[in-house]
Amino acid sequence: MNSVKTFPNMVSASIVSVLLAANTALAFEGEVPPDNVVPMQNYSPFVDRSYPDRVLFGDLHFHTEISFDAGLVGTSLNIHDAFRVARGERITSNTGQPVQLIRPLDFLAITEHAEMLGLATAVRAADPRLLADEWGRLTYERFNSGQEGRMAAFADIIEIASVEGRDPTAGLDLDGDLWQQIVETVDDYYEPGVFTSLAGYEWTSTPLGNNLHRVIIFGDGAEKTSRTRPYTYFESEDPEPLWDYLAAYEAGTGGSAISVPHNGNISNGIMFAPTKFDGSPMDAEYAAKRIRWEPMHEVTQIKGDEETHPILSPDDEFADFETWDVANISGTVAKTPEMLRYEYGRSALKVGLEVQRQVGVNPFKFGFYGTTDTHTALPTTREDNYFGKYQHTEPSANRHNFDVIPAEDPALRIITAQESAAGLTAVWARENTREEVHGAIKRKEAYATTGPRMLVRVFGGWNFDADDLSSSDFVSNGYQNGVPMGGELANAPDGASPGFLIRSLRDPDGANLDRVQIIKGWIDEAGETHERVYDVAVSDDREIGADGRAREPVGSTVDIDAATYSNSIGSASLDAYWQDPEFDPAHNAFYYVRVIEIPKPRWTTIDAAFYDIPLPESVPAEVQDRAYTSPIWYTSN
Repeated sequence: MNSVKTFPNMVSASIVSVLLAANTALAFEGEVPPDNVVPMQNYSPFVDRSYPDRVLFGDLHFHTEISFDAGLVGTSLNIHDAFRVARGERITSNTGQPVQLIRPLDFLAITEHAEMLGLATAVRAADPRLLADEWGRLTYERFNSGQEGRMAAFADIIEIASVEGRDPTAGLDLDGDLWQQIVETVDDYYEPGVFTSLAGYEWTSTPLGNNLHRVIIFGDGAEKTSRTRPYTYFESEDPEPLWDYLAAYEAGTGGSAISVPHNGNISNGIMFAPTKFDGSPMDAEYAAKRIRWEPMHEVTQIKGDEETHPILSPDDEFADFETWDVANISGTVAKTPEMLRYEYGRSALKVGLEVQRQVGVNPFKFGFYGTTDTHTALPTTREDNYFGKYQHTEPSANRHNFDVIPAEDPALRIITAQESAAGLTAVWARENTREEVHGAIKRKEAYATTGPRMLVRVFGGWNFDADDLSSSDFVSNGYQNGVPMGGELANAPDGASPGFLIRSLRDPDGANLDRVQIIKGWIDEAGETHERVYDVAVSDDREIGADGRAREPVGSTVDIDAATYSNSIGSASLDAYWQDPEFDPAHNAFYYVRVIEIPKPRWTTIDAAFYDIPLPESVPAEVQDRAYTSPIWYTSN
């Protein structure tokens, strides 16, 4: 038996001896003496590669039945349901309909409202602490009297909490250990390398009915997040104490957290005003504090898109996209044109350049990402799979005319049909972990989409040329010789102009691409800000003129009656090298990429075909979804 076991080794040894003795050149796949294989450099180019090489998609603003507004108007899906559907499972919606995403998400943050945490849970459980309170019992009875009663209870809460700024649950201790349960459940669904779960909450400051809401996102597990409690607007309506809270959290735990403003479009001009909360001018310390804690802006979601506005960008034919611009979030104060400048992402970037010129620090040097802000626990962002913001606006034949923002003045009313089926956050990361996802957001290597999962990559630098676009080392060259989205260029060489390398790819299950654009904003010697849109790649052999624009529309294949479209126009991918033809090294500037799809049916058009109902008159029948990258900034020497 022993001879049988050792025979192959004996034969191998004999063969090796013969080959070595004969000094032959025959190939041999056995051991090679180490002295012969020590390379001058690694053969594998991927050893020790440190730059991000994966794009991940997720949702960072998300509510379940725990949030007071979601739970009190009918949402019954819980955190477990949320993670199940986000990870790709089929579940049953709040209205009993089967729902599933076309593909799983890579990450999800649970961000319940900090205010009145535990109220909705207490109502459903008939909590004795709630029922012992006169207001609490009335709320409980309204909730159990049907949809009309629920909406009346909700309206009462908004009046007390948002308008009067008073916590109706104060002293009832309804939240108890609920925060602890939330962060521990979030940890249960964290699977590094496969799916990232993040803890957070929403700070819901609404002074005088104006939206100043922030989403707080932690990069840590329950070991650290359980050592804090959500900071509420009942403690302060001013965001500066919120930033102090975040600083104390990081100092006390060694953790990581950020604050992300959203829906400046319903703030009536205060979200990006160049002032402090009390109206006094920003100084350098305040500006630095704001950008330290608010490196990103949620630029698109259900409550409208806020990249820009047609009044702010009259030369941009794509500016009027999913626009909400009639009033503040309470529907009590009408919008005026002068408010708009301090509400939209592009104009806020320009305001930041102005503040930087005055105090030396840019408070609005933020990146862009998108979310749903769903209150159904369902992150459905596709036009053909939109399940609404609340339980009663899930798919049905009559969902289009419910109040989203009710108002005594009909002109200030926002209805369900005006909701946008948006959005998603994309991050460039090395792997799917909390450290990588949160880190990509903090360094702004992230971008927003209004629902689809387009892949977009951009690098800016001083030494790129057109040949780099087709190079096999496109990504490594981009990082080694330039900066990615979210980065900053400086020290402009004499006579140089920044060049940008852009690659974009359509959602594999979505619409083709119409065009790729670079949006530039800058400030001149006189302190005046400017913006310009450049088409840098277009589909279907259209031409880009001397003015940098392709004025010919891509066309449309949408069949409105059938709610279908065809990818017979547009391109599956669009790439571009672009160099700024009007660069002035004395002008601070920003550049971001916008990728626009071909037209497809809006979700309201899909509803009309599915339920055989008339099209809503308040919204267009077609939509051109898009992606917005975080900017690349140039700062003069």
